[in-house]
Amino acid sequence: MAKRLEKKHSLATRWLHWINFPLLFLMIWSGLLIYWANAIYKVEIFGYELFKFFPNWFYEFLGIPFRLAEGISLHFFFMWFFAVNGVIYVSYLIFSGEWRGMLPVPGSFKRAALVTLHDLHIVKKLPPQGKYNDAQRIAYTGTILLGVAAVVTGLAIYKPLQLSWLTSLLGGYEWARWEHFWIMILFVAFFVVHVGQVVLAGWGNFRSMVNGYEAVKSDGLPASVGEEGAKI
Repeated sequence: MAKRLEKKHSLATRWLHWINFPLLFLMIWSGLLIYWANAIYKVEIFGYELFKFFPNWFYEFLGIPFRLAEGISLHFFFMWFFAVNGVIYVSYLIFSGEWRGMLPVPGSFKRAALVTLHDLHIVKKLPPQGKYNDAQRIAYTGTILLGVAAVVTGLAIYKPLQLSWLTSLLGGYEWARWEHFWIMILFVAFFVVHVGQVVLAGWGNFRSMVNGYEAVKSDGLPASVGEEGAKI
């Protein structure tokens, strides 16, 4: 079937995406350097510890121990770039009108479930695809909300006295720290799924985030849809 190149991602979207990628990595990495000094979180059921964040071998393997000062310096330095890049991205979505193609719409959750079932090869028919499918709309909107929550909880931890009203609103310092930690875990989960789906979707999906264009079949569907599954 004949294919054509179609514009998918604007220059601003691509630049802000690739700037955010290393920034988010550095924020997570420096956060782990800080968290090591007071690693208190774990998953328990009826008092039985299922998992501790994180086992000692994890820290030793990554060379994390005794780097608290380095972690604080990196975290407090790059957090401003992370926040500014996020503000620019959200502003761009609003003023360019691209938010219309990203926000979930009525029926998105139902269709996102069908996209997931298609990815798992349980159903064959894929719901209608736009620039972003419904699973992407939910996932990408969710990451924006996570970014906002990361900045808000981070500020509450960074300046608990000066921003005492914010820290109190989040439940106090310990609750703000707990919330900040779980936001990091959700970011890591998204990153793993995102990279996995990009690999499954193939080179064309990755290329569209580099040069802005995607190969589209004559029926209007991305060339990878139906062959490699939906993309997130």
